[in-house]
Amino acid sequence: MRIDRFSGEPFPRSAHPFKRIAVIGAGAYGTALANVAAQGGTEVALWARRADVADDINRTSRNHRYLPDISLLPSIRATTDLRVALGDADAALLVVPSGAVRDVARAMKPMTPAGIPITVCAKGIEAETGFLMSQIAEDELPGHSVGALSGPTFATELAAGHPSAATLAFTFDQTDRLDPENSAAARMAVTLATPAFRTYLSDDLVGVEIGGAVKNVIAIACGMMSGAGFAENTRAALITRGLDEMKALAEALGGRRETVTGLSGIGDLTLTCSSTTSRNMSLGVQLGSGLSREACFGGKPTVVEGEANAKSVTDLARKLSVPMPICETVRSILHDGDPIAETFAQFWSEPIESEPRAMSLTFEHPTSSANSPVPKEGVT
Repeated sequence: MRIDRFSGEPFPRSAHPFKRIAVIGAGAYGTALANVAAQGGTEVALWARRADVADDINRTSRNHRYLPDISLLPSIRATTDLRVALGDADAALLVVPSGAVRDVARAMKPMTPAGIPITVCAKGIEAETGFLMSQIAEDELPGHSVGALSGPTFATELAAGHPSAATLAFTFDQTDRLDPENSAAARMAVTLATPAFRTYLSDDLVGVEIGGAVKNVIAIACGMMSGAGFAENTRAALITRGLDEMKALAEALGGRRETVTGLSGIGDLTLTCSSTTSRNMSLGVQLGSGLSREACFGGKPTVVEGEANAKSVTDLARKLSVPMPICETVRSILHDGDPIAETFAQFWSEPIESEPRAMSLTFEHPTSSANSPVPKEGVT
């Protein structure tokens, strides 16, 4: 038996899962997480905004609108009533789009049981305030411990039982450090633990959330270059330098660069930048191939988180004087109407820099933007 060298207690420690949780949001990811939690025997109430989605889940044990290929455990009960969903819940997962987090959290306030922990599963930065998603929840739901779940987890794969992992972050106060097995982080981690899904704990809430917000913007950049006809070298370079932008912003906000090299940073970044299953990557590919924004996704209105975050991330970075050239490139294309070819050419001919920050060297690039790589013919 292994013994914890700090406490003298047997290692690993044991934590008790929550008996009943509310999952607020019945989109693909919320439904997937509800199914994961139910696999461990946790009682799950799933709140859906749409009555037809809630009825479908209760009647067929499927969410045909958002997760059609997955059979859900019949123990999951869906409802459109927040009061019913939250009821006597021991904990809640807030799994709505980033733009809806404030409104939904505000609606939850009068009916959320006192003191229960809230785990935010949305990724982004609020445009008006520069708040991370957990900060919005803390603002609207005072008196609750708020954490974040983030990592490389496509909803369909998670729900289908493909081995997956994510980072679960909560701020650890003194009580949590002295009694970690009863912390919100540990209890939520074991609540979501299945043979195929595992979480890693972190006390760096800022670092975890920055990874989730910035990776969507970098994925759009990778998609644009892939759609324009470039190959793996280009994507690898954007992922790597995008990771550096993540680290810089996280550090400026008090997070740790180390956190961004974990699942919530490079893990999620690699996944999102590698597959058109990601709407962010898919949007970039379509734009890079020459489609107008209106024509993307077959002309259907589609929310792409990185599209709004390209502006909110760079707004925050500018306030903190953090250079984020890839994110700025995406912003200028999406929000300022700049052409893809010339804008990326300008990025590629930026001054030459040292990669280790400690060297602090910068040299003028010898080529003009006119001689830098441009997308295939027809892309503007």
